Amino acid sequence: MHLSEGVLHTPVLLAGVALAAIGVAVGLRRLDSERLPLTALFAAAFFVAGTIHVPVGIGSVHLILNGMAGLFLGWAVFPAFLIALLLQVLFFSFGGFAVLGVNLCVMALPAVAAHYVLRGYLKPDMRATAKLLTGLGAGIIGVGGAGALASLVLALDGGKHYQDLIALLLLSHLPVFVLDGIISYGVISLLSKMYPSALQSIGTSLNVDDTKRCAQ
Repeated sequence: MHLSEGVLHTPVLLAGVALAAIGVAVGLRRLDSERLPLTALFAAAFFVAGTIHVPVGIGSVHLILNGMAGLFLGWAVFPAFLIALLLQVLFFSFGGFAVLGVNLCVMALPAVAAHYVLRGYLKPDMRATAKLLTGLGAGIIGVGGAGALASLVLALDGGKHYQDLIALLLLSHLPVFVLDGIISYGVISLLSKMYPSALQSIGTSLNVDDTKRCAQ
């Protein structure tokens, strides 16, 4: 889902940088020390998933796992994904420095959406059906949202010139929906058995966030 260097015009790139900067600032503010190991784990998973890719037009097809990461990390995906995307640019030349802000928003915003939509379902005693639906939901929201945002950016920047590429980008990611969902389901099932406190912490953070908003 990386958009390539030299495709987007300056106003779109600057808007991406501004939104990404806001997201990173919010993510750093909400990142506590207790969740640093989990944040590092999902950042590494996102980095590895993105290195195995197939170029498609001006983008690429690969596992994303952004919905799964967002489900557990919330806004912390912004600084986590920033580091992963930056390393991918430095080591593998995926995307580019100029388009880094846009790519970060494309990956991280759907991840944050997955967090708010699905976090209430994460519990240590989840039923198998709930795990499956939550995992599939993370894949659909994460990959689908990233595809929709990338398509929107291309449509706003290039108009009709990118219609064929947008269609190719969306169609080529249909298998990723399924794979991301299955992997997310597997991770949730594994964590519920080996690290149930990770699932519990999401519900706890939900209550804490609500308490803070009421206090404000």
